Amino acid sequence: MARIAGVDIPSEKQVLFSLPYIYGVGRATAQKVLEQTNIRPDRKVRDLTDDEVTRLRAVIEGDYVVEGDLRREVRQNIQRLIEINCYRGVRHRRGLPVRGQRTKTNARTRRGTRRTVAGKRRVSAKK
Repeated sequence: MARIAGVDIPSEKQVLFSLPYIYGVGRATAQKVLEQTNIRPDRKVRDLTDDEVTRLRAVIEGDYVVEGDLRREVRQNIQRLIEINCYRGVRHRRGLPVRGQRTKTNARTRRGTRRTVAGKRRVSAKK
């Protein structure tokens, strides 16, 4: 296994599909990195030479914000929104959808499981 940016990327997969295991590197970024380092995307990670792994590591850690630094940056951005009490910050604080989705129905992932309320029964229509 090659270790890049503190992550062991799988050696049995192609380089193009192994690089997105790094937080902050998606498929498009992986393609750009491989073009910069002149590595064929269809090569397996186990077939890479030490020189190629070193070039990959240098480009990813030098040119891109990945892993811990990126996670910290995202967390700070969310914390800033919460502190300035903007609408998005309030939604983050309450654990509700932030980007304008409906919440009357759906939004179960963000709101959590249903909690039944005592005394709130549907009254059947009397005939």
